[in-house]
Amino acid sequence: MSRLQPRSSAFNLLPLRQVLLVSRPALWVNTLGVAVTGLWLSGQLWNMSAGWLLLLVYLSLPFNLLIYGLNDFSDMAEDARSERKGGWQGARLRSGEENSLLWLILALNLPFLLALAWLLSPAAYGVLLLCAGLFAAYSLRPLRFKTRPFLDGLSNVAYALPLLIPALMVGAAVPALACAALCAYAVGKHAFDAVQDIPADADAHTRTVATTLGAPGAARYALAWFALAGALLWPLSPLSSSALWLVCGGMALRLLRRPTSEQAARLYPLSIVSPWIVGAVSGVQLVYVLAKG
Repeated sequence: MSRLQPRSSAFNLLPLRQVLLVSRPALWVNTLGVAVTGLWLSGQLWNMSAGWLLLLVYLSLPFNLLIYGLNDFSDMAEDARSERKGGWQGARLRSGEENSLLWLILALNLPFLLALAWLLSPAAYGVLLLCAGLFAAYSLRPLRFKTRPFLDGLSNVAYALPLLIPALMVGAAVPALACAALCAYAVGKHAFDAVQDIPADADAHTRTVATTLGAPGAARYALAWFALAGALLWPLSPLSSSALWLVCGGMALRLLRRPTSEQAARLYPLSIVSPWIVGAVSGVQLVYVLAKG
C-alpha cells in the first residue's frame, strides 16, 4: 500500500474555498479596475479584442493568486498570529498546503503569461512582467520588500502599472498623470492597511513601514500620499479627486485621531471599498461622457 501513496502533498488540490480566500476577490478591483480604466483612457473600452479579454481574465483569479498566494506563503508565521486571517480578509494557510499553493500559482499563471507574450506588444508585456516581478519581490526572498520599510509601500506601485498596458499596446498617449496618481494612492493605502498588522508583524520581528513609523507616523505618511494622489488627479477629474480626498483622506484623519491597530482594523472595510467608491464616481462621469457622445 505504501507504494501507492504519493511521496509529497505537492499535487494535492486545494479546496476551491481556500483558493478564493487566498486570492481575495474583494481586492480584484485593484487589478481589474485599473486595467479597465486603462482601456477607457486609451479608447479601447468598446473595442475589445481577444488579447484584452485574456488580459482581463488573467488579472482576476490567476494574477491575484500570485500576488496574495506568495504573500500568504511567506507570511505564514505572521498570519498565524493575526486574528483577521482565515476569512474574507485573507487565508490562513495550513501546514502542508504550501507546495500545493505554489504549484497552483505556477499552473494558473504560466499559460496566461505565455499566451499574452504573443498577444501584447513588447512594451505592454514588459510592464506586465514588471508588475508580476514587483509583487513576487514584495513577498519572496532574497529581496522580500515587505521587510524593507518604505520599499514595501513603494513596490506597491505595481498596482498602478496595468493602467499603462492598453496605451502601450495601441500606441496611444500614456496616461502618465493618472498613473502617478494611482501610484501615490497605492503607496498610501499600503501604509494605512499595514497599521492593523503592527502587533502581528512586531511579534514575528517583521519590519514594515508601519512598525517603523508607528501607528501615528504611518497615518500621517498615508495621509500625505493620499493628498498627493488627489492633487495629481485634480487636473483630470476634480470630482474623482474630491472623492479620493474625502474617502481616503478622511479615513487617514480618523486613524490619526485614534492611532491604534484596533482603529485601523475597524477602518479596514472602508479601505477595501475605497477603490469601488472612487471608481464609481469616475464611472458616473464616464457614463455622462458616453451619453453626451
